[in-house]
Amino acid sequence: MKAIQIVKPQSPPELREVDKPEPGPGQVLLEVTAAGACHSDDFVLNLPAEGFPYPLPMTLGHEGAGVVAAVGRGVTGLSEGTSVAVYGPWGCGTCHFCSRGLENYCSRAAELGIAPPGLGNPGAMAEYMLVDDPRHLVPLGDLDPVSAVPLTDAGLTPYHAIKPTLPKLVGGTTAVVIGVGGLGHVGIQLLRHLTPARIIALDVTDEKLDFARENGAHEVVRSDADAVTNVRKITGNEGATAVFDFVGLQPTLDAAMGMVGTMGDVVIVGIGDGVAAAKVGFFTQPFEVSVRAPYWGAREELIEVLDLARDGVLKVAVERFSLDDGLEAYRRLAANELRGRAVVVPE
Repeated sequence: MKAIQIVKPQSPPELREVDKPEPGPGQVLLEVTAAGACHSDDFVLNLPAEGFPYPLPMTLGHEGAGVVAAVGRGVTGLSEGTSVAVYGPWGCGTCHFCSRGLENYCSRAAELGIAPPGLGNPGAMAEYMLVDDPRHLVPLGDLDPVSAVPLTDAGLTPYHAIKPTLPKLVGGTTAVVIGVGGLGHVGIQLLRHLTPARIIALDVTDEKLDFARENGAHEVVRSDADAVTNVRKITGNEGATAVFDFVGLQPTLDAAMGMVGTMGDVVIVGIGDGVAAAKVGFFTQPFEVSVRAPYWGAREELIEVLDLARDGVLKVAVERFSLDDGLEAYRRLAANELRGRAVVVPE
């Protein structure tokens, strides 16, 4: 079968022929119907060879959807042909966090060598993929897998990031979204639906700022050296109640800390270059500011996100590519040329 793989660090991915997997005990084989390309993939592709954390070659794609093609021994309750989405942050299933549905924070994953698809295990950028356990599948029902597959990360991650801040985002408050890409444009939609807060969106081009307005932002501000000043002109002395940084580079983190107001939240969602850090100290930011760096989300939250999509609340901007053209999707992702999410569809 065909698969898009990372073969060596700091090199473009390759389209290769690999063996079709067979499900072992407890596993599920999916015929892939859609796979999303994420900036996290680009981050992995550019990691240095020294200390590279994943086995190579590795099939990319941690956003996956498919239909059940076969099940391994011991799997019950799944019918062939059922359309499903893959819950990506796999855990042990039994630790303190996993038992609460928070496999994204599994305390034993590293110890047991458990890794998500596309981030340690073979991912969804292929004609078929193995899922380690049926609990990591969520039925899609009548949802289109191409439009729904980005919700497994680009929907789930901002939803998980926003939920803890919802009690603060009441009438008269302000939420700032930095970065209107694959996750950021969904974050704007979620904030618009779940809160009465005024939403200010930041990005570096007029096209992205127009995109932010289309997705529900009330105000837009250029993400440049004057961003903090310009946001403060809108919020006044109170500052922003919450700032969601979907970029995660040092300039955007510094800007977030400059925009947030007393008792506000700064939420670092974007992975950036992996080395940026928020500067926190008693005299560094307003009083009682909370800084969080959430990761992915819970399985039950993915179900909630899919229900929001089913209700017409979330509409992910998707650019569709065939598996044969999947390398172009990654090229455009690296060049920041996408207006939303790239989705690869095997044919």
